[in-house]
Formats: sequence, C-alpha cells, structure tokens
Amino acid sequence: MNNRRFARTAGWLALPCLVAAGLLAWYVTREPATPFEQAQAAAPFEPALVSRGEYVARLSDCVACHSLAGKAPFAGGLEMATPLGAIHATNITPDKQTGIGTYSLADFDRAVRHGVAPGGRRLYPAMPYPSYVKLNDDDIKALYAFFMQGVQPANQPNIPSDIPWPLNLRWPIALWNGVFAPTAPYAAKPDQDALWNRGAYIVQGPGHCGSCHTPRGLAFNEKALDESGAPFLAGGLLDGWYAPSLRQDPNTGLGRWSEAQIAQFLKTGRNAHAVVYGSMTEAFNNSTQFMQDDDLAAIARYLKSLPGDPQRDGTPWQYQAVAAVQDAPGAHTYATRCASCHGLDGKGQPEWMPPLAGATSALAKESASAINITLNGSQRVVAAGVPDAYRMPAFREQLSDAEIADVLSYVRSTWGNNGGAVDAKAVGKLRGHTDPASSSPIILHMR
Repeated sequence: MNNRRFARTAGWLALPCLVAAGLLAWYVTREPATPFEQAQAAAPFEPALVSRGEYVARLSDCVACHSLAGKAPFAGGLEMATPLGAIHATNITPDKQTGIGTYSLADFDRAVRHGVAPGGRRLYPAMPYPSYVKLNDDDIKALYAFFMQGVQPANQPNIPSDIPWPLNLRWPIALWNGVFAPTAPYAAKPDQDALWNRGAYIVQGPGHCGSCHTPRGLAFNEKALDESGAPFLAGGLLDGWYAPSLRQDPNTGLGRWSEAQIAQFLKTGRNAHAVVYGSMTEAFNNSTQFMQDDDLAAIARYLKSLPGDPQRDGTPWQYQAVAAVQDAPGAHTYATRCASCHGLDGKGQPEWMPPLAGATSALAKESASAINITLNGSQRVVAAGVPDAYRMPAFREQLSDAEIADVLSYVRSTWGNNGGAVDAKAVGKLRGHTDPASSSPIILHMR
C-alpha cells in the first residue's frame, strides 16, 4: 500500500520536473529571433554599404579585442582575463575555415546582438552584445557587408579558453542573458532632440562605453545599461584600470568638462584636463578619433545630460597651492621623477603633459589607474597618424613598491587632491599581474 502511494506521488512529482527540464532545455538551446532570417546574401555589396559598415566598426571599436599587433586585422587571439579563467577573442575575418566566412546575415546578427553563434553556441559576455543589441538593423547590415567584403580573410585558428569544466559550460549563459541582457534595439526618446538621441545610441550601443565605465554586479553584469539607472557610467574597476565616471561628477567624472572639451578629448586624445591612457588609448587610436564631428558632438551632449552624485563625489575639487619644498613621504621622488613633466605645482603642461592637480586618478578612491600607469607607463597615442612624443615612462624598474606608494600618496593628497593614500601591497599586487605598456600600439589601417 505504501509502495503504491509512493509510486503515485513520485509520478506526480516527476511530471512537473520533466516539464520544467524540457522548458529549460528549450530556453537555453533556442536561437534568438532575427529580422534577417529570410535575408539573401547580396554579393558583391554596394561600396557605400561597405564603407558605412567600416564606420560602424570604428564606432564599435571591434579591433580593440579582435586584433593583435603584428597580426592580420580582426584575426583574434587577444587574451582576456575573467573571474573563471582566460578567454581569447575569436577570428572575425571572412575566412571560411577559421573565421565567420560561412555566416549568413542572420547568423551574424545573432552573434553580434544576442551573443549566439551558429549551432546555438553561447558567447561569453566579454563580447559586449548587451550593448550591441541596441544597434539598429541598418547598422547591422552595413557591419556585415564590411566584414564579408571589406576585411581580408585570415586563416588563424581560434584559441580555446582556459576555463575548466564544468565552469566552461555555455548553456547557463542563456539564463544570464535572460536576467541581464536587453533584447531590443535602441528606441529614440521622444522628449529628447535628435542630437541627444544620436549620442545615447552611440554611447549605449556601438560605443559600449558602459562595458568599462559602469560598475559590475556579483554576476559580472553591468549594474545599469542606460541613463535610467544611477550606476550607468558612474565608474568601474576592470582589468587593472579604473575607468572613471562619465557623468557630471565634478571630481571623478566630467563635471568640469565642457561639451567642446569632451569632443576634443575624443578627437585628439587630449584636452586641458587629461590625456588618454590605459584601455582608453586603444579606443582612441582605433575608434573615437575616426568619428565624425557630429557624432562626437552628440556623444558630448548626451554625457553632459547625465547628472552626477554629490553624495558619492563629495565637495567639488579646488586647487590648493603648496610650498615649493615638501617634507612629506614621496615629495622628493615627485620632484626628481615627475615634476619635469607635471610641474612642481601639479598643473602639468596642457595639452601635452596632463595636470595631476585635480586629475580623476588623484581624486577617485580607486587607485588602480594611478598605480598601473606609474608601474607600466602609457601606450603610444597615435593621433591623425602621428605618434605622440610625450609618452609616460614605466617606473617598475626604477622605483620600489614602497616608493611608488609614497609618491602616489603624495600626489593624491596635494593641490587639493583627496583620493587617499596608496598601500605598497596594492602596488605589489598590480606589479605581479600587469606588464609594461607596449610602445607599438595596435593601429588598424582599414581600406
């Protein structure tokens, strides 16, 4: 009697479990819908469409992850660290054996906007498809035309990830997408003008600015994907750099920058406040400097509309003069190693040597950027084809962890800066996990 009751109960319990398992299997293996399902490849593509796609690739900075110095453009291979292990960017040239040469437009759309490769293989969200999903259909078609016809095929096999089993199983990414990834292209806000909407489209979509500048949650998700969330573009720590706030925070963001200065920074790599460094150097070298002036103005307009957070950012920075000779730890190192470029007064020599007085890296609580650039120097900035002659040198061989900590603590507590002291242990940690910046940056020369 008890056995029959148990069997009936188990049967009733098994039914919903099987249904749930079936629904889960369907959800994680289904291919996202695409408006290009029935699209026929048009070969050859019109030159104007390929040219438009090249510009979209510039907006999207595809080269930053999918190219290596000395290798064929877009052939992949870049190693990217994740909390689970290293992954490598893939070959996205039109090579039919190792690249995307067999992709249909529908395949391409699913991969770019939804992170699903042919056969249902899920892409890791290091590929910024939560941002690229906002690309409109016309830009996707143009981007596809460029990669199929404007890029030379390169037979370069992809490198497997270092993520161990079972963490390398891809199906859970579908669940992650369901929680954290949007599914629709950017929709213009009717209460904003065309310039603002164009800026929002670029920043949120192809520019994927939030991938670096928005803080991440426990699931490595961006805490917000547009201006409706206060964390959006509020600054994020990623891969040994602190990408500062792009909101109107006067200390750690763009509150002291005008729209013209934002556009100038993106076009020339420098302005009175700063010079590009860290990961932003790659974005400038291959992306932002090639953007049309109207698009740069649109980005600036949108970013200036994002309010800062006075509670987070504190009292706006004001310059405070100091005596020429200081007894504080690190002052002598600064005078002998740094002042020739950045000035004893910390004001630098704009727009070539940036000021450290009021610099975001000296005001942010996160010290990673200040440590990283002092240890490893800056990558070469190449503006309009001309390499920068004023490259920040690496001090990892000249200064100890304690000396770097002392000089940075001095910089971050002088001239009104209030970023806080730097610990020598933090310097040592980054010393072991970072490498000197290359003097031979990746510069993509398109057609």
